[in-house]
Amino acid sequence: MNGLSDWYLWLKAGHVISLIAWMAGMFYLPRLYVYHCQVQPDTAESARFIIMERRLLRAIINPAMISTLFFGLLLAATPGVVNWHAGWWYVKIACLAGLFGFHGLCARWRRSFAENRNVHSEKFYRMANEIPTVLMVIIVIMVIVKPF
Repeated sequence: MNGLSDWYLWLKAGHVISLIAWMAGMFYLPRLYVYHCQVQPDTAESARFIIMERRLLRAIINPAMISTLFFGLLLAATPGVVNWHAGWWYVKIACLAGLFGFHGLCARWRRSFAENRNVHSEKFYRMANEIPTVLMVIIVIMVIVKPF
């Protein structure tokens, strides 16, 4: 794995680029759900939201999540990058697990809208929209500041 050290800055750049794309999608998809709640099911407008949500999830969010994970694993495998005894690393991993869980919930909610089975309110999605922001802030602080 020592060869990874030579690629460290490229791996880091790929990780950050992928993370930005993933987070952009994770911020936008719940916002689409807020607007989708405002239209009647089985209308042309609802069908447009269904298409937008599916394309956003499948064409942007899913690939960005996978590439974020790929580059992150390579970074973690690079010798000297992670101090495995530091507590910040485990807080980051816990928040990352939360992001993966939220991603899964977004996919489930998308299917519910597509099948006209949404049971959540506009307010619910407004509140849910804050979850990835909070998790991302904690992750960035852990990685940059490394408070413990």
